Amino acid sequence: MNNHTGRQTRYYQGQEYTGCAGLSLFPADKTNMKSMIKVRVDKWLWAARFFKTRARCRQAIDGGKVHINGQRVKPSKELSLSDELKIRQGWDEKIIIVRGLSDQRRGAPEAEQLYSETEESVNARELKSAQRRASGQHLVLSGRPSKKDRRLIHQFRDKNAG
Repeated sequence: MNNHTGRQTRYYQGQEYTGCAGLSLFPADKTNMKSMIKVRVDKWLWAARFFKTRARCRQAIDGGKVHINGQRVKPSKELSLSDELKIRQGWDEKIIIVRGLSDQRRGAPEAEQLYSETEESVNARELKSAQRRASGQHLVLSGRPSKKDRRLIHQFRDKNAG
């Protein structure tokens, strides 16, 4: 059944859900939902747009970059509402709380509704980012040295070799 917001209303094990086809994003009645719906961690991370592909989700989980409730997990681990995830991506480490479940990748506005990041995590990321900027770690070398750079390197080596 479709309502005026464009979301579908579905029933699963006698409970009403509103959201997308398949597993729904938001239970209509949030009582006792923790035990009813579960989604694989790799699918949820992909649907919540933390990683571009499920293969990258699997690599991150296998590499120990994702922890659920403080424990390292496998990609097939089932996620439930109000689980706490610690996700490390590059320099950043995010601590998020699962607010909704989905196994389908949707737009960014819907994906943002699947989780909320803790205040401590946001503050820590901003602090570390400011420290990196202050120390100059954000500067990236351009790759291969140019012809001029190579000449300077050779001159430096020649002067210091003798």
